[in-house]
Amino acid sequence: MPAARRTLLLLSMLSALSYMDRQILAVLLGPVKAEFGLADLQVGLVASVGFALSFALIALPLGHWADRHNRRTLVAWSRGLGGALAMLGAAAAGAWTLAATRAGGAVSEAGGGPASMSMIADLYPPHQRSSAMSVFSMSASVGSLLALVGGAWLAQHHGWRVTLAVVGGSTLVMAVLLRWMAQEPMRGAFASTAALSAPALPGLAAVRAIWQQPVARWLMVAGSFALLSGYSFGTWNYTYLVRHHGLSLQGAGAVSGLAAVGSVVGSLVAGALTDRLVRRDLRWQVGVPLLGVGLALPAGWVYLLVEPGQLVLAALLVVAFAFFISWWVAPTYAALSLVAPAQRRATANALLLLAGAVLGSGVGPVLTGALSDGLARWVGADALGWALAGVLGLLAGAALAFYRAMSRYPSARDDAQSHISRDPIPNSLDKEAPA
Repeated sequence: MPAARRTLLLLSMLSALSYMDRQILAVLLGPVKAEFGLADLQVGLVASVGFALSFALIALPLGHWADRHNRRTLVAWSRGLGGALAMLGAAAAGAWTLAATRAGGAVSEAGGGPASMSMIADLYPPHQRSSAMSVFSMSASVGSLLALVGGAWLAQHHGWRVTLAVVGGSTLVMAVLLRWMAQEPMRGAFASTAALSAPALPGLAAVRAIWQQPVARWLMVAGSFALLSGYSFGTWNYTYLVRHHGLSLQGAGAVSGLAAVGSVVGSLVAGALTDRLVRRDLRWQVGVPLLGVGLALPAGWVYLLVEPGQLVLAALLVVAFAFFISWWVAPTYAALSLVAPAQRRATANALLLLAGAVLGSGVGPVLTGALSDGLARWVGADALGWALAGVLGLLAGAALAFYRAMSRYPSARDDAQSHISRDPIPNSLDKEAPA
């Protein structure tokens, strides 16, 4: 197997295990809530607060470190430490000690996510990058599938503590394999002259430079809305299936697993579709994410209108939602790798992941739980469905921001040449892969 493909595969497998660790608590919400006697708002805090606070503190420093040092080593150590901390969750004595171990997911993602995407950008040329990013980004869906199907089986037969121990231990083993077998690519291998000549900046100055780039700024705003909506839905949909449709843990895991498969397929379709369409018009790099969230929103709302017991229709709609919502991820990160200089790619990725951690994994589940608790007095058992409908509405904000990013994106190679002085897109798009 070529070194680039082997490295991409290892990075993706380890990312999948990391996402399994993050998603597994969605499967375990019921047993954890029952054991510790928690309300929905408290469950949302347990599921999110440890991860969000830790990620907010370490994401940018680790992203900045990845822009200057060996990324393979950082990925291996951070993912491995995250797995070890996840294993400690199996011994949690209460809700808050369990929440504290959720910080392991933050260590894993803050150190592993930005560095992995920076490596992939140096492993694949721009005309193949959306497809490569789609392989990596589908690891989130694969991880969710592992959590919702395998995790549900483990939880039902062996309990939530054994489930956490298995997930954390698997991550630790895979991190060791990554350190031995992955390739550290040459930084800026396919970057333009303009991108390579960009000055190295200290942490906050690098953040400011990235934010001042209009396309990058609107991509981050769009991603923030999409992550807030998507993570909120993903965290609570498993519980919604149990409450609204009366499914068992394994039944809800099966439906959610189908949705994860839809997301995997959607991610691969989006990457291949983007790489094909940008040959005609470069703005499709952002147009595909815009189309995806525009189709996901109505699919999600209709899914929440399905009456209890209509499982076939509900499953079809949630699969359609998962298929389209995944369209924004790979093309967006590929676009960031094109507009951010090679020396600041990991920092740019860390900024978007930070938005996902604070808003998506942090605010989202808590907001949804609070909405559910607050609406219960008016709509009773339907409160969670109404809360999910509200957070799905945030996808409209993502669509608007993607439209603004697309309006600033060059439409063709000739147009791109006029951006050379201020935007590293043009020359990097003309750079071909080495023989």
